[in-house]
Amino acid sequence: MTTKLPLEGIKAKQQKTWASGDYGAIAALIHPMAERLVQSADLSHGNRVLDVASGTGNAALAAARCGCTVTATDYVPELLERAADRARAEGLPLTVEEADAEALPYPDDTFDAVLSVVGVMFAPHQEAAAAELARVCRPGGKIVLANWTPDGFIGRLFKTIGRHVPPPPGIQPPPLWGDENRLRELFGDRVTELALTPRDMVFRFDSAGGFADRFKDKYGPTLKAFEALGENGKALYEDMVALAEEYNTATDGTLKVPARYVEVIAVAA
Repeated sequence: MTTKLPLEGIKAKQQKTWASGDYGAIAALIHPMAERLVQSADLSHGNRVLDVASGTGNAALAAARCGCTVTATDYVPELLERAADRARAEGLPLTVEEADAEALPYPDDTFDAVLSVVGVMFAPHQEAAAAELARVCRPGGKIVLANWTPDGFIGRLFKTIGRHVPPPPGIQPPPLWGDENRLRELFGDRVTELALTPRDMVFRFDSAGGFADRFKDKYGPTLKAFEALGENGKALYEDMVALAEEYNTATDGTLKVPARYVEVIAVAA
């Protein structure tokens, strides 16, 4: 398996971040991304599929609905419990296993397809995570990702948060997974094909303030940023509202914010 950088302290903090708030309330908003990605992947019934950094299981469940044999992994057990509950509610077979995206506990060439929807991009050691995705995917199998882009709305949101609460030194920004040049660096000759398709996920709220309130209260990274800032969080809140207003395309007094991401389909070497 790939050698990891000494980032355990950062990972422990990340785990607490993603377990905070109510990520399921945010994951529900981006559910269409997973459904669309699985359709783009053109999976076949019976495919062995791994969903890495699955969160509450959006992509895993979409693949299970296609008749695939699916394993959902994450390093936050609270999120996997939600995924398992959703699978039981739908009567879908789903294996859930706690696992680190940078050290997946599976032999080489185990899966026909490896998925991740805005999940693996948050692994602190990007090179290790990319190597693991390729390692556990069989030759000719597909690595299929949905990643926020650096200059899209969510990429800008992370930059906004970072101005108020700087990230740990030495950590590459997660939205770099939405940049084609960076992806080619990460995967190198581990893949024989790499195709990116730009997409937009449109967030819809009653107002820019409604967006800021939902993310402040429910989304772990912003919730923890506001906790760290305390009484100084007003400036971050105002910046989030301003960012949402900048991207707003609605003309009826509500908020419609297109958030750019890329669908990535790579063929494992």
